[in-house]
Amino acid sequence: MGPHDQLLEIVATLTLALVLFLDAVKLQIDELGKRWLVPVLILGPGTGIIIALGATTLAFVVGFSWIMAFIGGAILASTDPVMLRDIVRDQRIPRSVRQVLKIEAGTNDLVVLPVILVLIAVAGHQGGDAPGWAIFMAKLLVLGPAIAFALGASGSWLMTKVDAKMGIRQEHQALFGVGLVLASYAAATAAGGDGFLGAFFAGLAVVILNQSLCDCFMDYGETTSEMAMLLAFVLFGIVLSGILSTVDVIPILILAALVIFVIRPGVLGVVLARANMSWPAHGFVAWFGPRRLNPLLLALLVVQAGLPGGEVLLATVGVVVLASVTIHGATATPFTAWYGRRAAKETLAEERESTAAGLFAHEETEVRLIAPAEVMELMSSPEPPLILDIRIRSTYENSGQRIPGDIRMMPDQVVEWASECVGTGLVVVYCA
Repeated sequence: MGPHDQLLEIVATLTLALVLFLDAVKLQIDELGKRWLVPVLILGPGTGIIIALGATTLAFVVGFSWIMAFIGGAILASTDPVMLRDIVRDQRIPRSVRQVLKIEAGTNDLVVLPVILVLIAVAGHQGGDAPGWAIFMAKLLVLGPAIAFALGASGSWLMTKVDAKMGIRQEHQALFGVGLVLASYAAATAAGGDGFLGAFFAGLAVVILNQSLCDCFMDYGETTSEMAMLLAFVLFGIVLSGILSTVDVIPILILAALVIFVIRPGVLGVVLARANMSWPAHGFVAWFGPRRLNPLLLALLVVQAGLPGGEVLLATVGVVVLASVTIHGATATPFTAWYGRRAAKETLAEERESTAAGLFAHEETEVRLIAPAEVMELMSSPEPPLILDIRIRSTYENSGQRIPGDIRMMPDQVVEWASECVGTGLVVVYCA
């Protein structure tokens, strides 16, 4: 099997479209409220710096031309949401830190994909003269995403209405979600845009317009995504085994070491310097931007475009990906466990925030204080208050004391809980 095999192209296309859609849906912009722009503006430019540094390394260390180097830098700046999935679900990790990783992955796609598509067009002289370039860019960055956005919004809205009126079985709703991904890809492509950007913006529409997709689709979609990724990874392994001999591995291993150990951790360290996070949290976020299958899928776009050096770029990215699989894969579980133990033993600043926005722009809200004697009196009344114990992990574990009848909850879970419990009545919250 070679890089131009049709089976590889079909599997890779379906996989990348589904991953981009799910990545957009999981952005959770609605949870960030009006402050969502703060972390996006902080984390988005960080991806741009990573692209520039990666391109410089590819040009000077591996010897790529500058345009191919920038394409490669953008490809290697891509993060893999599948590798992050177990991490962002781990309750030992403070919620604000998990949300930073989600937002960084989402903004990462929004920056990386257009850069790659535009540079491929430049290298392939697709636009022609100035008017041709204007039309091309309008279709790529405006028309295609707009059509897919409208399709994602209307499709999810219609499905919700039909389900409420008629009742649709969950397995059919799950399949509808996959159909929405494919429809948005096809519509954006038919309009002259890019299907992958279309899939991302369709997912973004679901989030921004506060539409909902059945949880069954999220579970089914992620499972389908992982199965498709596994198949694609096997196919890429077959392809790479035949083309790795065409490149000099030593410079590429130097590139991999710089990309994994220096460029991303260094840039994210600077970007997150002003965030209200402990040093373990800074290190945790900076480290976990693993480059696994996504870069291979993006590199295949270059091969499919027929650009000279596309197969060499695919082989180069393949070596970096293999290094990342080994290093990030081996460290995911122990690093997560280590960070979880730190959170259980001491007070970490990030535990006091529920959202990523709170880490960058903390806002104090006025909360009425209540004395212990008044709490005792209210507890014996006909309508006692709901009492939440939101002490941080280390304080709770070392205390051994609780108010009778209270509900144990982590500080970073309060906002999510409150959004689902409107009209509960008086709520008393106590911490350390």
